[in-house]
Amino acid sequence: MKKVMMGNHALSYGAMLSRAQVIAAYPITPQTQVVELLSEMCADKTLNAKFIKVESEHSAMAACIGASITGARTFTATSAQGLALMHELLHWASGGRLPVVMGNINRSMAPGWSIWTDQNDSLSERDTGWMQFYCASNQEVLDTVIQAFKVSETLAIPSMVILDAFTLSHTYEVVDIPDKAKVDEYLPPFKPPYRLTPDDPHAFNGLTSPEHYFELRYKLQKDMEKVPALIEETGREYEKLFGRYLGLVDDYLCDDAEIILVTSGTAGYTARVAVDELRGSGVKAGNLRMKVFRPFPFEVVQRILKRAKKVAVVDRNISYGHHGIFAQEVKSALYGQAGDIPVFGFIAGLGGRDITPASFREVVDYTLSHDIPEDNILWIGVKK
Repeated sequence: MKKVMMGNHALSYGAMLSRAQVIAAYPITPQTQVVELLSEMCADKTLNAKFIKVESEHSAMAACIGASITGARTFTATSAQGLALMHELLHWASGGRLPVVMGNINRSMAPGWSIWTDQNDSLSERDTGWMQFYCASNQEVLDTVIQAFKVSETLAIPSMVILDAFTLSHTYEVVDIPDKAKVDEYLPPFKPPYRLTPDDPHAFNGLTSPEHYFELRYKLQKDMEKVPALIEETGREYEKLFGRYLGLVDDYLCDDAEIILVTSGTAGYTARVAVDELRGSGVKAGNLRMKVFRPFPFEVVQRILKRAKKVAVVDRNISYGHHGIFAQEVKSALYGQAGDIPVFGFIAGLGGRDITPASFREVVDYTLSHDIPEDNILWIGVKK
């Protein structure tokens, strides 16, 4: 069945098709429609789940953690300050090896108070031990929720499914809704080896001395290292059932590209338009859209970018006192692997400012006219 829906509702349908059993919710713009629709689905029995109304995002994640410990498939959604309020408990979810899936609608952090998009909210949580998937279409949002549950429950690591505020969350597109029976085939019921139940008592998340703590974190990291291969495997499995591949990256015309744009989120599809225009004018450009940020897909990024003469990373975020966060990661991936390929780090679109094909042409013009970047941060669209 095909349905015209906003990106927020694509998250809702993904959770419904995944047969989430517990949903904890606190509304925050621009996420609110996600949990509104899920509450309706729970009320009319479209989804057989417990809907928990809480007093804050901190409580929403606490409820998800408690439900996941009992063996329930859990889902929540948030944005910006709400995600920041959850920060403490994100560590509890990942350290407790609980496969919670959360939708995060990228919204700029206040102040200045904003409801528009950039990625600093989710990227501020990059070291909490959560997988992070960045989506560029409503179809990708729905599909990725289902895959995120499968990967999370296989390796006991929580996931964020991330989409841009308004440019995706409130934009309507045609979305193919998979058949429930086929989704059930792809994503069987969650059956953790250990769960909180009176029939088989266990203790969870207790005080851990240095004798054991180090190994717990080592095991989380080693399982994170298994994620890229599992995403590729589950993505191919999804493709066989539904005809859509869910991988680590989306590379566009990169095979012979002399300059590759590295992007994420909806800006990745805008970059495709710019690449087509540049190709028409004789510039061999390509676009590498990052779909998975944590764990960072080092091998595939290295393999694709090593073909280029120059790399231009366009970040919709900033690490204050450093530079764009995706640029940092790309540089670390290429260090010692790709000779002397220069990496140009651009920042654009903070606070929801438009990133247009003209923005990418400006990026390419600068990159092609310089042997190396003149600064660690090259700003696009700043009003001076």
